[in-house]
Amino acid sequence: MRTVFVLNGPNLSRLGSREPDVYGTASLDELQRACAATAAELGLLVDFRQTDDEAELLAWVHEAADRRVPIVLNPAAFTHYSYGLRDALAMRTAPLVEVHLSNPAAREAFRHTSVVAGVADGTVAGFGFDSYRLALRAIAGLLPAEG
Repeated sequence: MRTVFVLNGPNLSRLGSREPDVYGTASLDELQRACAATAAELGLLVDFRQTDDEAELLAWVHEAADRRVPIVLNPAAFTHYSYGLRDALAMRTAPLVEVHLSNPAAREAFRHTSVVAGVADGTVAGFGFDSYRLALRAIAGLLPAEG
């Protein structure tokens, strides 16, 4: 089975308690289980990670590039200003889909800019957990057929 990194940035460990009117009441563990189930349907294996540390996230992106692992990425707040993350993602060697639980374009003005979008194959936003499910489906469709 092909592995996909599902990487999550700052504050996503607080799902379920952080702004439930925006992000819902389900936990990060529930999101991880949902991603694993969708990946299994697609013949993929999820390596699900979350960090509040930008350096750790960059190390994971470098690991993915070195191993040619596709990425589903919710950069969270790093979306709007982390040029270091953007530059690391530009070195990718496999598909990349940016994902957001909420729709940043429908929120505060500072959230309207993504420095990540320009180096991603696509962005899925605004559909809660379904954003991740759709991103995994997109990754599966972007991967070359095995055989």
